[in-house]
Amino acid sequence: MKKKLHKKHHGKKLIKKKKNKEEKVMHEFKEGKLHSGSKKGPLVSNRKQAIAIALSEARKAGEKVKPKKKRK
Repeated sequence: MKKKLHKKHHGKKLIKKKKNKEEKVMHEFKEGKLHSGSKKGPLVSNRKQAIAIALSEARKAGEKVKPKKKRK
């Protein structure tokens, strides 16, 4: 009989993908090359804005990310 393999590492792969996207965006931010919106938009000057862009791009790529916070 074959044992069923458990998906222990499934969650880690999702985190790794998100982390790669965040690293890429934060690298652009630190170099001063990250634009808000398209490449023609203004440069991002706020760290929190850079993180929001990274999470947004991760969502568009279909990765699992925490849902946006709802404002009251």
